[in-house]
Amino acid sequence: MKIAIGNDHAGTAYKNAIIEHLNTKGYIITNYGTDANESVDYPDFVHPVAKDVQNAIVPFGILICGSANGVAMTANKYKDVRAGICWTKEITSLTRQHNNANIICIPARYTAIQQAIEMINTFLETKFEGGRHQKRIDKITLPV
Repeated sequence: MKIAIGNDHAGTAYKNAIIEHLNTKGYIITNYGTDANESVDYPDFVHPVAKDVQNAIVPFGILICGSANGVAMTANKYKDVRAGICWTKEITSLTRQHNNANIICIPARYTAIQQAIEMINTFLETKFEGGRHQKRIDKITLPV
């Protein structure tokens, strides 16, 4: 499975650890994130991930910044992208089960790298429940 990943300067170490972990599991990763620790603008790294998810080039994306708010706000501007901020495995499960999130947003300043890896595993292994939740998902996109 292909996955797109993006990060700003707060998430470089996280991204590298996540890519290494996912590579050992056989995932193909498209890395749109910065490899530096110097300050950068997170939208520059969010847009290509969100576009890949929107255009079904990848089924899932991973975004990492300090609080995860900026990356989530940016990604959620895209039609059919549902980016959820996750800081525990339980929240991660729920964002997949109830919201059919297709991008996980990780707050690097509020999680540990191992915790982030565990959340990624949960995100990729958890299925959308559908049913009553699908009706709600259908109401997210604004009419044009």
